[in-house]
Amino acid sequence: MKNSYTIPRHLLDGIEAFLRVAERRSFRAAAEDMGVSPSAISQTVRALEERMGVALLTRTTRSVGVTEAGARLLADAAPAFAGLVAAWDSARTLGDRPAGLLRINMPRAVVPILIEPIIASFCDQYPDVDVEIAAEDGLVDLAASGFDAGIRIGEMLEADMIAVRLSDAFRYIVVGSPGYIQRCGRPLAAADLKQHDCIRMRFQSGIIAPWRFAEAGRGFDVTVKGRIISNDMRTTIAMALRGLGLAYVSEPLVEEEIEQGLLEPVLGHLAVSSPGLFLFYPGRAQVLPKLRAFIDHVKAHMLAGTFPALPHG
Repeated sequence: MKNSYTIPRHLLDGIEAFLRVAERRSFRAAAEDMGVSPSAISQTVRALEERMGVALLTRTTRSVGVTEAGARLLADAAPAFAGLVAAWDSARTLGDRPAGLLRINMPRAVVPILIEPIIASFCDQYPDVDVEIAAEDGLVDLAASGFDAGIRIGEMLEADMIAVRLSDAFRYIVVGSPGYIQRCGRPLAAADLKQHDCIRMRFQSGIIAPWRFAEAGRGFDVTVKGRIISNDMRTTIAMALRGLGLAYVSEPLVEEEIEQGLLEPVLGHLAVSSPGLFLFYPGRAQVLPKLRAFIDHVKAHMLAGTFPALPHG
């Protein structure tokens, strides 16, 4: 049988009033501390005693004492109430200034490009904010996983998220090392990929990602094959650089390697575009100061031209 853990209604009503009277041994002094009248304090404590079915205080015209039941309640409830007050103050201060733990989820490949260049200045500016970066490529439920914000490509975002653009739109392209292309040939059409080793990406869900292309305004997916499967874009690029196969990647991540001649793009006429990278977070009525500070920090760097801009094709 399932136990019920519902707290009875009004269970805690009057506890603070009782504690204040028991500690001060005076209804009048407790009333002054709480900013109410002595009669209101007396009525509140009387209602508490009636609900508990036991006298907590002894009252005379000259003094206020504590009964055995009252002494037991005072001993147990006073530290618990102090803990509640401390917890209240601790949580409330997070709404006053940037403080606490800021948890951000983002793809692994984004960390060195976008976040590492600005995280030091953010930490210097906001010393009371601790930053946790969770690098993973699968899309996560921010609220369920306890994250304040995330970074993802635009096509992966849900409609109820608030998004801040971090990059221009970019293309997804197929690349291979010059050695691989010389050895295995250059694909000229999507169908040619069937004769190639393709380095595949497995999503966190377990699904292996198809390669997405577009031709004559129509998008289509190609299921590729290959001996190597990775769940990390940087690993995929490293395998392509070693000539182990073709890789399907976002163009900004390999622009430097292409310029240096370490990788060659193929099937460029079939490349599809992404809206770009976005910082996103739930559309709450009030964003905590720690997240607002991070958003403003990113925007300030973008406005000043010091935010690392993703190159695009």
